Amino acid sequence: MNNKPDKNANLTVGVCDLNGVLRGKRITPAQRQKALSGGIRMPLSTCSADIWGNDLIGNKMVMETGDQDGICLPTGRGFMEQPWLGEGAEFLPITMNWEDGRAYESDPRRALENVVARFKERGWTPIVASELEFYLVDPQYSTPHPPSAPLSGKRLSANNVLAIDDLDLTSAFFNEVYATCKKLDIPADAAISEGGAGQFEINLLHGNDPMKAADDALYFKRLVKGIARKHGMAASFMAKPYLDKSGNGFHIHFSVLDENGKNIFDNGTAEGSPLMQFAVGGLLQAMSESALIFAPHFNSYRRFAHESHAPTAICWGYENRTAAIRIPGGPPVAKRIEHRVSGADINPYLVIATILGSALYGIENQIKPAEPESGNAYLGDHPRIPNSWLKAISAFENAKILPDIFSPLLMENFRACKQQELDKFFEEITEREIETYLDVV
Repeated sequence: MNNKPDKNANLTVGVCDLNGVLRGKRITPAQRQKALSGGIRMPLSTCSADIWGNDLIGNKMVMETGDQDGICLPTGRGFMEQPWLGEGAEFLPITMNWEDGRAYESDPRRALENVVARFKERGWTPIVASELEFYLVDPQYSTPHPPSAPLSGKRLSANNVLAIDDLDLTSAFFNEVYATCKKLDIPADAAISEGGAGQFEINLLHGNDPMKAADDALYFKRLVKGIARKHGMAASFMAKPYLDKSGNGFHIHFSVLDENGKNIFDNGTAEGSPLMQFAVGGLLQAMSESALIFAPHFNSYRRFAHESHAPTAICWGYENRTAAIRIPGGPPVAKRIEHRVSGADINPYLVIATILGSALYGIENQIKPAEPESGNAYLGDHPRIPNSWLKAISAFENAKILPDIFSPLLMENFRACKQQELDKFFEEITEREIETYLDVV
């Protein structure tokens, strides 16, 4: 964090929209203090653009209100260096308020704040960690191709899970990622080579601030993309860049501490406490209607393939990576829940808010889950996660639990955003359709 003036600084301010895309503006060095004191303004509709940056058709925040401005408040992180853009490049993360000072309820960051506040009312603190997968790809191609390793020039074309060589060949990239994470206070931990060619995963360590955990995931994605470009590659967090390779996931691990610092999921046994099981029950009950948040894009649903390590069954299990909800092993004092559904193409604020909010709903309503799955959940007789964008939008529209987590305005804006994007895809006739039907039917 650097808040000292610099006449040569490249300064930007931005808010995270519903798709997890940062949108904002470049400001002059003379406006630095103005930005830090909440003097910058942007349209409230900035939070609700579709994936192409278009306004939502019919969004009352645009035409009905004259596309009014909101107040842009710093999140507390201050100006963050962006060394991959050169010396003096900094970014100020902001959150949105109405003109009268109320938090803008369709700002995804505000939505997570509300969920965290509900835990605080109980004297509870969620402990959150994340795992982010991404592909390094060759930017010379318009479609995904594995990159050439900077050290050897050899293309990373093999599916090479846990390969030390792939980490070594890209060590300059990873060295800069770790150095930048340290500078920006992002708790990057172990990196591994994942199942796809050029695919990697980095864990972000657990902490007692879910807001920071979501911030860290968002900024981590940004810095990985920027540093990859600097090293002659591109980084993609797309859920399924290759049909025949593993998808990119965003797994969340969480536990909850009470006012005395005790893990409420720990009852001294391997099974975990009744509160943990109620949390699991809430997560499972909300999963179908939450699929649109965990898989928000057209491509997201390609990731939910049979026996692909992306879960398809709405179930849970102990040390079972085929289930949507996994209870990792380890000592009871460290008992936690792993939520394995989300792709890496998500908005981290909405995902963490949904997971924590659903778990709290399960605890408050004492929802008991079905028996844990001990075998292959892909083959089990379980309800299934919606396997298409259209089904997920429908489930979201009919949600019963999510309205307890999110404001009506955010719910409507997110639904409208996804429907507008889906409609846009349906407006195009693909080459495959022409090849298949033109002179055959």
